Amino acid sequence: MKIEWAPIGVPMERRRQTFAMAFLIFFCLTVSLGSYILVAALLIYGSLLWRTLVIIYLVYVYVDHRRTHSIMDGNGWTIIRNNWLFRHYRDYFPVQLVKTAELPPNKNYILASFPHGILGTGISINMGLDISKWLELFPQVRPKVATLDQNFLTPIGRGLLRAWGLVSVSKEALVYLLTKSNDPKHKDNRDGFTSNAVAILVGGAQEALDSHPGKYILTLKDRKGFVKMAIRTGSSIVPTFSFGEVDIIDQVANPPNSAVRRFQDFVKKFTGISPMIPVGRGIFNYTFGILPNRRRIVQVVGAPIDVIKSDQPDAAYVDKIHQQVIDDLEKMFAKYKAQYIPNVKQKKLIIH
Repeated sequence: MKIEWAPIGVPMERRRQTFAMAFLIFFCLTVSLGSYILVAALLIYGSLLWRTLVIIYLVYVYVDHRRTHSIMDGNGWTIIRNNWLFRHYRDYFPVQLVKTAELPPNKNYILASFPHGILGTGISINMGLDISKWLELFPQVRPKVATLDQNFLTPIGRGLLRAWGLVSVSKEALVYLLTKSNDPKHKDNRDGFTSNAVAILVGGAQEALDSHPGKYILTLKDRKGFVKMAIRTGSSIVPTFSFGEVDIIDQVANPPNSAVRRFQDFVKKFTGISPMIPVGRGIFNYTFGILPNRRRIVQVVGAPIDVIKSDQPDAAYVDKIHQQVIDDLEKMFAKYKAQYIPNVKQKKLIIH
């Protein structure tokens, strides 16, 4: 295998972007894995004082999560979600945000986001790490990104997730956010924002397993929970599509019924997480590594689909709204694919 090395004469700005990307990827991996190792080491080898402190901390994390669902109201500290590091991370790909319709701040929203890809990078940057562009396009609407509930039981890491605007995808957390008052005079809206927009990567771990460059395969036909949540809370559904999300990194081949896929399905069944072996680039080469490639990601935010609020959603009405989401996604893909996807004639949208 011939290795393609990064040239020495790379402009300094691109080097800074690569540094920001690599730092964040390795930092997140280190925190997510290292926090468990640190806790285990302190419990096994630490003094009585350290063991006591760790146990108190773990109890606090559990109790606080049960009580508050680990939700941080508002947008948190601006510097945490809009800074030099995250702007360079955005510019590395780059990640763009396209507005096609207004999102009035007098209601709350569920952003039905596709595709998941390996990392969910587009949605995570636009609505989590670097929200400057979002706030410019959708003023007074707080951006939030929903992720697995168990992530908020991770020692140390949970604090970072909360600071970056991530919230639990649990029913309780979503109801809490989506039933917030939209009254500008309400005490919860003293920050000048009157609306919550929660992005849900509907396809989840299953959709991630189908993620390969050039393959737009969505898991949606049997995913209706987000529609029911929207109806119960009276929240509008906003279809969003991140063109290029599947192209930034590949994974080891895992066709259906292969040994790799069977193992992934087995782990996902018990953990909710799809284990993958990423195939990307390195810091100094373009041939192999676990880092994502420079590929443009464009998140297109569609028009809101209003729903009639009901505590007991009617099955026929759920199916109607669900089909409208599918139709809007297909129209969005057909309308924008030529503009945002290279070699568009070879690309098609598949919805499972």
